[in-house]
Amino acid sequence: MSNRLFVAYKPEGTVCNHFLSRIKRRYGVKKAGFSGTLDPFAKGVLIVAFGSYTKLFRFLKKAPKRYRATLWIGAHSPSLDIEKIDRVEQMMPFHPDSIAIVLKSMIGRITYVPPKYSAKKIEGERAYDLARADKAFELKHITSEVFDCTLVHYAHPFLTFDITISEGGYVRSIGEMIARKLGFEGALSALERLSEGDFTYENERALAPLDYLDLPRNTYWGDPSDITLGRKLAVENFECRDEGVYALVIDEVLSIVQISANGVEYLLNSLSLKGVTC
Repeated sequence: MSNRLFVAYKPEGTVCNHFLSRIKRRYGVKKAGFSGTLDPFAKGVLIVAFGSYTKLFRFLKKAPKRYRATLWIGAHSPSLDIEKIDRVEQMMPFHPDSIAIVLKSMIGRITYVPPKYSAKKIEGERAYDLARADKAFELKHITSEVFDCTLVHYAHPFLTFDITISEGGYVRSIGEMIARKLGFEGALSALERLSEGDFTYENERALAPLDYLDLPRNTYWGDPSDITLGRKLAVENFECRDEGVYALVIDEVLSIVQISANGVEYLLNSLSLKGVTC
C-alpha cells in the first residue's frame, strides 16, 4: 500500500469517519486515518494519511489552528450552532468599536467549558452522541490560548471573525463567550477550519512528511544498520545527547527516538519516505 499525507476539505454536515470512508473508496485504499476531528457542523481542513503515514499524526506540527466563524448574536442553541436553535432575541446593532473591543479581549489564555455537542470524548464516546441521546454527563473546564481574534465582517446580527487558537480549542464556546460579552446569547451559523499549523487545503496535494514534523533532527554517528535493524542504541552515538524526541533520517528512511535518563527508545522505526504518491 502506498503511503501518503495530504489535506482534505471536509464539507459541512458530514461526520469525519463517513468523509474518510468516501476518501478511501475514491483512492482505493484500505488503511487510512485523519487527525484533528471536526464536528459534523463544521467544514474545512482535515489532515489525512494513508498506509504507514498514519503513524505520523502525533509528531506533526498541527498548531495553532485558524478558523473563520460566523456568530448569530441573539440566537440560543444548546448545541451552540444552528442545528438546535430554539429562540432568537432581537437587539439594536452594535457600534463597531464595541465589537472590536470584545474580540480583542478574547486574546490570551481563556478558561471555559467545551460544548456538549462536540467531538470531545467522554469515556470513549463522543459528547455529541451522548447529548443527542439525552444522556446526562458533565464536561470539565479547559484552557486555550487565543493568539488572534479579528473581525472579518459584521452584518447585524451576524458577526464573522477569524480566530487563531491552540490545539484542542472549541470555537463554538468562544462564540458564545463573545455574544455574552455583548450582552446576549449567541450561536454559530457557520464554522470553517482554515489551517492547522502549516497545513492548508491545496486540492489534496501529496505532502512531504519531513516538512511538517514538529521535531528537531538528530544525527546518529554509529552504524546506520543499528537503526534500520532496530538494534538498541547508545546515547553517546548521537550528535545531540540532550533529553527529548528526535527525528533521524537515513537513506530516505525515517525513525523517531526519545532520549531520556533511561537511554534511547524507538517511538517509530524505519518508515520509508520513498515513493510519495499523488
